[in-house]
Amino acid sequence: MIVGNGEIAEAAAKEIAIADLVVRFNDCRSVAASGSRTDIVAVCNTGRPARAMLGSAEWRNSPPIAAASEIWSVRDPRKFAALRAPLALSHPELNDFCDDYTDQFTAFCNATRKRHVVIDQSVHESVDEALAAHEPGAYIVPSSGMVVIADLLLRYPDDDIAITGFSHTGWDGHPFAAEKRLVDFYISLGRLRRIADQIFIPSSQGA
Repeated sequence: MIVGNGEIAEAAAKEIAIADLVVRFNDCRSVAASGSRTDIVAVCNTGRPARAMLGSAEWRNSPPIAAASEIWSVRDPRKFAALRAPLALSHPELNDFCDDYTDQFTAFCNATRKRHVVIDQSVHESVDEALAAHEPGAYIVPSSGMVVIADLLLRYPDDDIAITGFSHTGWDGHPFAAEKRLVDFYISLGRLRRIADQIFIPSSQGA
């Protein structure tokens, strides 16, 4: 079960509670709407979001972070080191976007006895390739949610993988419209399933 930070289908709460594996994102804003079950927290380990999480005692001590046995960093430091120079030319306002905090997340995991996983840059690049068929237009990087979906599809090709809380809206540096089309394509192939019903519990934009 991959739980984004967007609107949560009411029907999702029971499935989240009994899933073999539950992945949430960053500050886990979806917890209030979907129960507390959390096994993995996938984090944006570069730039301002990483700095904010690591510097927040509230984040470090929050129930979902405490419950998680693993923290996954979605941005391979090698990939983002390579992006720094071209982004300095194309998007100078993002001067701290590639600042890497992976080592600090490793230290946090060591201190809290959690496993730290860094998603390999090959997954990011496979998402870029997959998005190319879905008219992404100009974008900076895929969203954390899309990278995690791709990683889990690779890790568990025969498993039932469900998502909820994916509104496919947010920062304009992510190709959200194309990501929605790609997710819908995976759903049409039976590789992924979206939990939805007629009643939604508000969470917030994200994933």
